[in-house]
Amino acid sequence: MKHKRVTVFFILVIMLLAFLSFFTVVEIKYFVFVGFLWFLVVFWGSAFIGSNYHVQAYCGNPSETEKKIALTFDDGPHEMTLLVLDILRKHNVKATFFCIGKNIETHPDILRKTIEEGHTVGNHSYSHSPFFDFYRKKQVLAEIQQTDALIESVLGKKTTLFRPPYGVTNPSIRQALAITMHKTIGWNIRSLDGVVKKEDFLLDRIIKRIKPGGIVLLHDTSIQTLHVLEQLLSFLQKNNYTVVPLEELLNIKAYEN
Repeated sequence: MKHKRVTVFFILVIMLLAFLSFFTVVEIKYFVFVGFLWFLVVFWGSAFIGSNYHVQAYCGNPSETEKKIALTFDDGPHEMTLLVLDILRKHNVKATFFCIGKNIETHPDILRKTIEEGHTVGNHSYSHSPFFDFYRKKQVLAEIQQTDALIESVLGKKTTLFRPPYGVTNPSIRQALAITMHKTIGWNIRSLDGVVKKEDFLLDRIIKRIKPGGIVLLHDTSIQTLHVLEQLLSFLQKNNYTVVPLEELLNIKAYEN
C-alpha cells in the first residue's frame, strides 16, 4: 500500500542523509524536516479516506455518466432514524445505513424496520470510540466482528460493507480488513451535518458538490439532517437526479451470499 512505499522512501532519505554526514556536515534540522514531512504525509493519508493511503476505498463512481448518486447515513440506528425512513419512503428512495454496534443493541427494532423497508446496512464499528484510530488490529477486528454478528442476528446474513469511524484509516484497520474482507466505503460529498447545525449551509454545501456517481455522507441522528434531507431530495428530483442503492452505483454486493 501507499503507506509502506512512503515509509520506505523516507527511511531511504534518512539513510542517505546519514551516509552524507560521514563526508560533510549535515545539520540535525534536515533530519527533523524529513521526519516532519513524513508525519504530514501520513496524517493526511490517514485522515482523508479518499486518499486510499492505507486501504482502497469506494468514494464514488467516477465512471458514472448518468445523473445517479447514492445516499448514506452514519451512526444509527437512532430514534431519529425512523423519521429519516419516513422521508425516504415518501420520495421512494433507498439508502445505505452504516450502523454502530452498541446502537443496534439499543434499537434492534429500528434496524429491523430499516432492513424491511429495503435499505442497505453496513458496519460502522461497535463503539465508534474517539480512540478507535489508536486501537491495535486485534481490537479493531473485535469491533468489526461484533457489529457484523449483531447485524447478522437481525438481517440473517453478513454485510460486506464497512465505513471506518470519522473516515480515518491506519495500518491496524488495514490489517483487520484484510481478515474480514469488507469493502471500505467512503464518500465524495460530505455534508458536515455531524458538526454544523445551520441548515442553509449544509444544503448549499451538498448541492454544490452533487455530481453523477457521488456518494453523500449524512447522519441519521439530528433534526437538522431531516430538514436538509427533505430539501435535498426535492432538489435532486427537480434536477433529474436519481438516488440509487449503493450496490448499484458501485456495482458491488452488499451482503455475503
